[in-house]
Amino acid sequence: MSQLSTAPLPLTTLTEEEGMFRDAVRDFAEAEVRPHVEAMDRAGQFRPDIIRKFFEMGLMGVEVPEPLGGAGGSIFMAAIAIEELARVDASAAIYVDVHNTLVNNALLRWGSLAQHQALFPRMTSDLLGAFALSEPDSGSDAFALQCRADDRGDHWELTGRKFWITNGAEAGIFIIFANTDFARGYKGITAFLVEKDFPGFAVGKKEDKLGIRASSTTELILEQCRVPKANVLGPVGQGYKIAIETLNEGRIGIGAQMIGVARGALEAATRYVKERKQFGKAIADFQGVQFQLAQMGTDLEAARLMVYNAARLKDHGQVFVQEAAMAKLFSSQTADRITSQCLELFGGYGYSKEYPAEKYYRDAKIGTIYEGTSNMQLQTIAKGMLK
Repeated sequence: MSQLSTAPLPLTTLTEEEGMFRDAVRDFAEAEVRPHVEAMDRAGQFRPDIIRKFFEMGLMGVEVPEPLGGAGGSIFMAAIAIEELARVDASAAIYVDVHNTLVNNALLRWGSLAQHQALFPRMTSDLLGAFALSEPDSGSDAFALQCRADDRGDHWELTGRKFWITNGAEAGIFIIFANTDFARGYKGITAFLVEKDFPGFAVGKKEDKLGIRASSTTELILEQCRVPKANVLGPVGQGYKIAIETLNEGRIGIGAQMIGVARGALEAATRYVKERKQFGKAIADFQGVQFQLAQMGTDLEAARLMVYNAARLKDHGQVFVQEAAMAKLFSSQTADRITSQCLELFGGYGYSKEYPAEKYYRDAKIGTIYEGTSNMQLQTIAKGMLK
Protein backbone atom coordinates (compact mmCIF):
# COMPACT_ATOMS: atom_id res chain seq x y z
CA MET A 1 0.00 0.00 0.00
CA SER A 2 1.41 3.38 -1.01
CA GLN A 3 2.07 6.08 1.55
CA LEU A 4 -0.35 8.42 -0.26
CA SER A 5 -3.25 5.99 -0.01
CA THR A 6 -3.05 6.05 3.80
CA ALA A 7 -2.48 9.79 4.16
CA PRO A 8 -5.25 11.91 5.75
CA LEU A 9 -7.48 13.74 3.29
CA PRO A 10 -7.11 17.51 2.87
CA LEU A 11 -9.30 19.60 5.19
CA THR A 12 -11.36 20.92 2.29
CA THR A 13 -12.09 17.48 0.82
CA LEU A 14 -15.74 16.67 1.46
CA THR A 15 -17.30 13.25 1.73
CA GLU A 16 -20.05 12.44 -0.77
CA GLU A 17 -22.65 13.16 1.91
CA GLU A 18 -21.04 16.48 2.85
CA GLY A 19 -20.77 17.51 -0.79
CA MET A 20 -24.42 16.75 -1.51
CA PHE A 21 -25.46 18.60 1.63
CA ARG A 22 -23.38 21.66 0.71
CA ASP A 23 -24.85 21.74 -2.80
CA ALA A 24 -28.40 21.45 -1.47
CA VAL A 25 -27.88 24.34 0.96
CA ARG A 26 -26.19 26.44 -1.74
CA ASP A 27 -29.10 25.89 -4.14
CA PHE A 28 -31.59 26.67 -1.38
CA ALA A 29 -29.78 29.90 -0.47
CA GLU A 30 -29.76 31.06 -4.08
CA ALA A 31 -33.37 30.12 -4.83
CA GLU A 32 -35.16 30.82 -1.57
CA VAL A 33 -33.09 33.44 0.27
CA ARG A 34 -31.28 35.66 -2.26
CA PRO A 35 -34.44 37.09 -3.90
CA HIS A 36 -35.53 38.51 -0.53
CA VAL A 37 -32.23 39.67 0.96
CA GLU A 38 -32.48 43.35 0.08
CA ALA A 39 -36.11 43.68 1.18
CA MET A 40 -35.49 41.88 4.47
CA ASP A 41 -32.47 44.05 5.22
CA ARG A 42 -34.37 47.27 4.52
CA ALA A 43 -37.34 46.16 6.61
CA GLY A 44 -35.20 44.79 9.43
CA GLN A 45 -37.41 41.71 9.37
CA PHE A 46 -36.73 38.10 8.40
CA ARG A 47 -39.41 36.22 6.46
CA PRO A 48 -41.14 33.61 8.66
CA ASP A 49 -41.68 31.35 5.64
CA ILE A 50 -37.90 31.03 5.15
CA ILE A 51 -37.45 30.01 8.79
CA ARG A 52 -40.10 27.32 8.22
CA LYS A 53 -38.12 26.15 5.20
CA PHE A 54 -34.96 25.90 7.33
CA PHE A 55 -36.80 23.31 9.39
CA GLU A 56 -38.20 21.55 6.31
CA MET A 57 -34.68 21.36 4.84
CA GLY A 58 -33.39 19.65 7.99
CA LEU A 59 -31.09 22.59 8.77
CA MET A 60 -32.30 23.03 12.34
CA GLY A 61 -31.18 19.70 13.74
CA VAL A 62 -27.92 18.98 11.98
CA GLU A 63 -26.22 17.28 14.96
CA VAL A 64 -29.39 15.95 16.60
CA PRO A 65 -29.68 12.13 16.39
CA GLU A 66 -32.14 10.81 13.83
CA PRO A 67 -34.43 9.09 16.40
CA LEU A 68 -35.05 12.54 17.92
CA GLY A 69 -35.92 14.10 14.56
CA GLY A 70 -32.49 15.39 13.55
CA ALA A 71 -30.09 14.64 10.71
CA GLY A 72 -27.50 12.84 12.85
CA GLY A 73 -24.76 14.93 11.24
CA SER A 74 -21.68 16.78 12.49
CA ILE A 75 -20.55 20.26 13.45
CA PHE A 76 -18.62 20.27 10.19
CA MET A 77 -21.88 19.88 8.27
CA ALA A 78 -23.44 22.64 10.35
CA ALA A 79 -20.47 24.87 9.48
CA ILE A 80 -20.93 24.11 5.78
CA ALA A 81 -24.59 25.14 5.98
CA ILE A 82 -23.78 28.34 7.87
CA GLU A 83 -21.04 29.28 5.38
CA GLU A 84 -23.28 28.73 2.36
CA LEU A 85 -26.14 30.74 3.85
CA ALA A 86 -23.83 33.59 4.96
CA ARG A 87 -22.42 33.83 1.44
CA VAL A 88 -25.92 34.98 0.45
CA ASP A 89 -27.21 36.54 3.69
CA ALA A 90 -25.58 36.65 7.11
CA SER A 91 -28.97 37.07 8.79
CA ALA A 92 -30.16 33.76 7.37
CA ALA A 93 -26.98 32.10 8.58
CA ILE A 94 -27.28 33.30 12.17
CA TYR A 95 -30.75 31.76 12.63
CA VAL A 96 -29.30 28.37 11.69
CA ASP A 97 -26.06 29.00 13.58
CA VAL A 98 -27.51 29.91 16.99
CA HIS A 99 -30.15 27.19 16.88
CA ASN A 100 -27.61 24.48 16.07
CA THR A 101 -24.29 25.41 17.67
CA LEU A 102 -25.66 26.98 20.85
CA VAL A 103 -29.18 25.81 21.68
CA ASN A 104 -29.21 22.28 20.25
CA ASN A 105 -25.61 21.79 21.28
CA ALA A 106 -26.25 22.72 24.93
CA LEU A 107 -29.37 20.56 25.11
CA LEU A 108 -27.58 17.61 23.51
CA ARG A 109 -24.69 17.76 25.96
CA TRP A 110 -26.46 18.71 29.16
CA GLY A 111 -30.11 17.78 28.74
CA SER A 112 -31.73 14.76 30.35
CA LEU A 113 -33.26 11.94 28.32
CA ALA A 114 -36.70 13.27 29.21
CA GLN A 115 -35.75 16.76 27.98
CA HIS A 116 -34.35 15.31 24.75
CA GLN A 117 -37.51 13.32 24.07
CA ALA A 118 -39.81 16.21 24.91
CA LEU A 119 -38.00 19.00 23.10
CA PHE A 120 -35.95 17.77 20.14
CA PRO A 121 -38.91 16.54 18.05
CA ARG A 122 -40.25 20.10 18.33
CA MET A 123 -36.88 21.85 17.95
CA THR A 124 -36.16 19.99 14.71
CA SER A 125 -39.61 20.67 13.23
CA ASP A 126 -40.80 24.17 14.17
CA LEU A 127 -39.55 25.40 17.57
CA LEU A 128 -36.77 27.98 17.18
CA GLY A 129 -34.29 28.44 20.01
CA ALA A 130 -32.26 31.31 21.50
CA PHE A 131 -29.35 31.52 23.95
CA ALA A 132 -29.76 34.16 26.67
CA LEU A 133 -26.58 34.94 28.59
CA SER A 134 -25.86 38.67 28.07
CA GLU A 135 -27.36 41.40 30.25
CA PRO A 136 -27.24 45.22 30.32
CA ASP A 137 -24.22 45.23 32.67
CA SER A 138 -22.65 41.88 31.81
CA GLY A 139 -21.26 41.56 28.30
CA SER A 140 -17.73 40.18 28.12
CA ASP A 141 -17.92 39.79 31.90
CA ALA A 142 -20.79 37.37 31.41
CA PHE A 143 -20.65 35.98 34.92
CA ALA A 144 -21.48 39.34 36.47
CA LEU A 145 -25.07 38.63 35.46
CA GLN A 146 -27.80 39.80 37.82
CA CYS A 147 -30.76 37.71 36.64
CA ARG A 148 -31.79 35.70 39.67
CA ALA A 149 -33.57 32.39 40.15
CA ASP A 150 -35.56 31.77 43.35
CA ASP A 151 -36.46 28.25 44.45
CA ARG A 152 -40.20 28.10 45.18
CA GLY A 153 -40.36 24.42 46.06
CA ASP A 154 -42.11 22.90 43.05
CA HIS A 155 -40.80 25.50 40.58
CA TRP A 156 -38.25 28.29 40.06
CA GLU A 157 -38.97 31.98 39.60
CA LEU A 158 -36.64 33.96 37.31
CA THR A 159 -36.40 37.74 37.56
CA GLY A 160 -34.18 40.00 35.48
CA ARG A 161 -33.42 41.26 31.99
CA LYS A 162 -31.40 39.86 29.12
CA PHE A 163 -29.94 41.96 26.29
CA TRP A 164 -28.63 41.30 22.78
CA ILE A 165 -30.53 38.03 22.39
CA THR A 166 -30.23 36.72 18.84
CA ASN A 167 -33.42 35.10 17.46
CA GLY A 168 -35.28 36.71 20.37
CA ALA A 169 -38.33 37.87 18.40
CA GLU A 170 -39.04 34.53 16.72
CA ALA A 171 -37.75 31.97 19.23
CA GLY A 172 -40.16 29.78 21.15
CA ILE A 173 -37.62 28.38 23.61
CA PHE A 174 -34.71 30.08 25.39
CA ILE A 175 -31.74 28.82 27.37
CA ILE A 176 -31.65 31.45 30.11
CA PHE A 177 -28.82 31.76 32.63
CA ALA A 178 -29.67 33.01 36.12
CA ASN A 179 -27.99 32.93 39.51
CA THR A 180 -29.57 30.70 42.16
CA ASP A 181 -27.14 31.76 44.92
CA PHE A 182 -25.22 35.04 44.63
CA ALA A 183 -23.22 34.14 47.73
CA ARG A 184 -21.50 31.46 45.64
CA GLY A 185 -20.66 33.89 42.83
CA TYR A 186 -20.46 32.33 39.39
CA LYS A 187 -20.95 28.89 40.98
CA GLY A 188 -24.57 29.82 41.57
CA ILE A 189 -25.27 30.33 37.86
CA THR A 190 -27.74 27.80 36.46
CA ALA A 191 -29.22 27.21 32.99
CA PHE A 192 -32.99 27.04 32.51
CA LEU A 193 -35.13 25.99 29.55
CA VAL A 194 -37.77 28.71 29.29
CA GLU A 195 -40.59 28.62 26.78
CA LYS A 196 -42.08 31.79 25.41
CA ASP A 197 -45.53 31.20 26.90
CA PHE A 198 -44.30 30.72 30.49
CA PRO A 199 -46.00 33.19 32.91
CA GLY A 200 -43.79 36.18 33.63
CA PHE A 201 -41.81 36.01 30.38
CA ALA A 202 -41.87 38.77 27.76
CA VAL A 203 -39.84 39.85 24.74
CA GLY A 204 -38.83 43.50 24.99
CA LYS A 205 -37.19 46.00 22.68
CA LYS A 206 -35.91 44.88 19.30
CA GLU A 207 -32.59 46.48 18.37
CA ASP A 208 -32.21 48.59 15.20
CA LYS A 209 -28.78 47.39 14.10
CA LEU A 210 -25.98 48.33 11.72
CA GLY A 211 -25.71 44.85 10.18
CA ILE A 212 -27.46 41.47 10.16
CA ARG A 213 -30.53 43.70 10.23
CA ALA A 214 -33.04 41.01 9.28
CA SER A 215 -31.92 38.89 12.23
CA SER A 216 -33.80 39.81 15.39
CA THR A 217 -31.82 40.93 18.43
CA THR A 218 -34.01 41.67 21.42
CA GLU A 219 -34.30 42.29 25.13
CA LEU A 220 -35.96 39.64 27.32
CA ILE A 221 -37.90 40.61 30.44
CA LEU A 222 -38.47 38.12 33.26
CA GLU A 223 -40.76 39.10 36.11
CA GLN A 224 -41.07 36.17 38.50
CA CYS A 225 -41.13 33.93 35.44
CA ARG A 226 -42.38 30.52 36.55
CA VAL A 227 -40.13 27.68 35.37
CA PRO A 228 -40.83 24.01 36.21
CA LYS A 229 -38.13 22.13 38.12
CA ALA A 230 -37.94 19.72 35.17
CA ASN A 231 -36.67 22.60 33.02
CA VAL A 232 -33.32 23.05 34.74
CA LEU A 233 -30.65 22.26 32.14
CA GLY A 234 -27.81 20.32 33.71
CA PRO A 235 -26.99 20.46 37.43
CA VAL A 236 -27.92 23.51 39.50
CA GLY A 237 -24.83 25.70 39.78
CA GLN A 238 -23.20 24.38 36.61
CA GLY A 239 -24.51 27.12 34.31
CA TYR A 240 -21.09 28.77 34.01
CA LYS A 241 -19.63 25.51 32.69
CA ILE A 242 -22.52 24.98 30.27
CA ALA A 243 -22.18 28.55 28.93
CA ILE A 244 -18.40 28.40 28.43
CA GLU A 245 -18.34 24.99 26.80
CA THR A 246 -21.30 25.79 24.56
CA LEU A 247 -19.71 29.04 23.37
CA ASN A 248 -16.53 27.13 22.52
CA GLU A 249 -18.44 25.29 19.80
CA GLY A 250 -20.38 28.41 18.91
CA ARG A 251 -17.13 30.06 17.81
CA ILE A 252 -16.85 27.54 15.00
CA GLY A 253 -20.27 28.62 13.78
CA ILE A 254 -19.35 32.30 13.85
CA GLY A 255 -16.13 31.47 12.00
CA ALA A 256 -18.17 29.73 9.31
CA GLN A 257 -20.51 32.71 9.10
CA MET A 258 -17.59 35.09 8.62
CA ILE A 259 -15.92 33.09 5.86
CA GLY A 260 -19.29 32.95 4.12
CA VAL A 261 -19.72 36.73 4.34
CA ALA A 262 -16.16 37.33 3.11
CA ARG A 263 -16.63 34.87 0.28
CA GLY A 264 -19.85 36.50 -0.85
CA ALA A 265 -18.21 39.92 -0.86
CA LEU A 266 -15.13 38.70 -2.73
CA GLU A 267 -17.21 36.93 -5.38
CA ALA A 268 -19.26 40.09 -5.94
CA ALA A 269 -16.14 42.27 -6.17
CA THR A 270 -14.41 39.85 -8.56
CA ARG A 271 -17.38 39.97 -10.92
CA TYR A 272 -17.52 43.74 -10.71
CA VAL A 273 -13.85 44.42 -11.45
CA LYS A 274 -14.07 42.28 -14.60
CA GLU A 275 -17.02 44.36 -15.83
CA ARG A 276 -16.05 47.87 -14.71
CA LYS A 277 -13.92 49.72 -17.26
CA GLN A 278 -11.62 52.66 -16.58
CA PHE A 279 -8.85 54.12 -18.76
CA GLY A 280 -10.03 51.92 -21.63
CA LYS A 281 -9.87 48.51 -19.93
CA ALA A 282 -11.42 46.43 -17.17
CA ILE A 283 -10.03 47.42 -13.78
CA ALA A 284 -9.30 43.70 -13.23
CA ASP A 285 -6.47 44.16 -15.74
CA PHE A 286 -4.60 46.51 -13.42
CA GLN A 287 -1.89 44.82 -11.40
CA GLY A 288 -2.78 46.76 -8.26
CA VAL A 289 -6.32 45.36 -8.33
CA GLN A 290 -5.03 41.86 -9.09
CA PHE A 291 -2.72 41.99 -6.10
CA GLN A 292 -5.59 43.06 -3.85
CA LEU A 293 -7.73 40.16 -5.07
CA ALA A 294 -4.87 37.72 -4.58
CA GLN A 295 -4.26 38.86 -1.00
CA MET A 296 -7.95 38.63 -0.14
CA GLY A 297 -8.22 35.19 -1.69
CA THR A 298 -5.23 34.00 0.31
CA ASP A 299 -6.56 35.40 3.59
CA LEU A 300 -9.97 33.85 2.96
CA GLU A 301 -8.46 30.43 2.28
CA ALA A 302 -6.40 30.63 5.47
CA ALA A 303 -9.52 31.51 7.48
CA ARG A 304 -11.49 28.67 5.90
CA LEU A 305 -8.78 26.14 6.75
CA MET A 306 -8.79 27.30 10.38
CA VAL A 307 -12.57 27.01 10.68
CA TYR A 308 -12.67 23.62 8.96
CA ASN A 309 -9.84 22.35 11.14
CA ALA A 310 -11.60 23.38 14.36
CA ALA A 311 -14.78 21.66 13.18
CA ARG A 312 -12.95 18.46 12.24
CA LEU A 313 -11.18 18.41 15.61
CA LYS A 314 -14.47 18.75 17.46
CA ASP A 315 -16.11 16.03 15.38
CA HIS A 316 -13.24 13.64 16.11
CA GLY A 317 -13.47 14.23 19.86
CA GLN A 318 -10.18 16.07 20.07
CA VAL A 319 -9.40 19.24 22.03
CA PHE A 320 -10.49 22.19 19.91
CA VAL A 321 -10.96 25.17 22.26
CA GLN A 322 -7.85 27.10 21.25
CA GLU A 323 -8.29 26.30 17.56
CA ALA A 324 -11.91 27.45 17.69
CA ALA A 325 -10.90 30.74 19.35
CA MET A 326 -8.19 31.25 16.72
CA ALA A 327 -10.63 30.46 13.92
CA LYS A 328 -13.23 32.88 15.28
CA LEU A 329 -10.63 35.61 15.81
CA PHE A 330 -8.95 35.31 12.43
CA SER A 331 -12.06 34.72 10.33
CA SER A 332 -13.85 37.74 11.80
CA GLN A 333 -10.81 39.96 11.31
CA THR A 334 -10.42 38.64 7.77
CA ALA A 335 -14.07 39.26 6.95
CA ASP A 336 -13.76 42.80 8.29
CA ARG A 337 -10.75 43.49 6.03
CA ILE A 338 -12.08 41.74 2.93
CA THR A 339 -15.50 43.34 2.99
CA SER A 340 -13.93 46.78 3.47
CA GLN A 341 -11.53 46.24 0.57
CA CYS A 342 -14.30 44.88 -1.67
CA LEU A 343 -16.41 47.95 -0.97
CA GLU A 344 -13.49 50.13 -2.09
CA LEU A 345 -13.10 48.14 -5.30
CA PHE A 346 -16.67 49.11 -6.16
CA GLY A 347 -15.63 52.75 -5.84
CA GLY A 348 -18.51 55.15 -5.30
CA TYR A 349 -20.97 52.37 -6.14
CA GLY A 350 -19.72 50.47 -3.12
CA TYR A 351 -21.23 53.14 -0.90
CA SER A 352 -24.64 52.72 -2.51
CA LYS A 353 -27.29 50.32 -1.24
CA GLU A 354 -28.03 49.41 -4.86
CA TYR A 355 -24.87 47.30 -4.85
CA PRO A 356 -24.09 44.36 -2.52
CA ALA A 357 -20.73 45.52 -1.14
CA GLU A 358 -22.04 47.82 1.59
CA LYS A 359 -24.30 45.14 3.08
CA TYR A 360 -21.48 42.58 3.28
CA TYR A 361 -19.38 45.29 4.96
CA ARG A 362 -22.09 46.01 7.55
CA ASP A 363 -22.79 42.33 8.18
CA ALA A 364 -19.13 41.49 8.76
CA LYS A 365 -18.61 43.93 11.64
CA ILE A 366 -20.55 41.89 14.20
CA GLY A 367 -18.10 39.00 13.84
CA THR A 368 -15.47 40.70 15.98
CA ILE A 369 -18.04 41.42 18.70
CA TYR A 370 -20.57 38.69 19.40
CA GLU A 371 -20.04 35.28 21.00
CA GLY A 372 -16.86 36.70 22.50
CA THR A 373 -15.08 39.84 21.29
CA SER A 374 -11.70 39.62 19.58
CA ASN A 375 -10.02 40.61 22.84
CA MET A 376 -11.76 37.72 24.62
CA GLN A 377 -10.53 35.33 21.92
CA LEU A 378 -7.00 36.65 22.36
CA GLN A 379 -7.29 36.04 26.08
CA THR A 380 -8.43 32.44 25.51
CA ILE A 381 -5.61 31.82 23.04
CA ALA A 382 -2.98 33.33 25.34
CA LYS A 383 -4.15 31.25 28.30
CA GLY A 384 -3.78 28.12 26.20
CA MET A 385 -0.30 29.09 25.07
CA LEU A 386 0.88 29.90 28.60
CA LYS A 387 -0.42 26.76 30.30
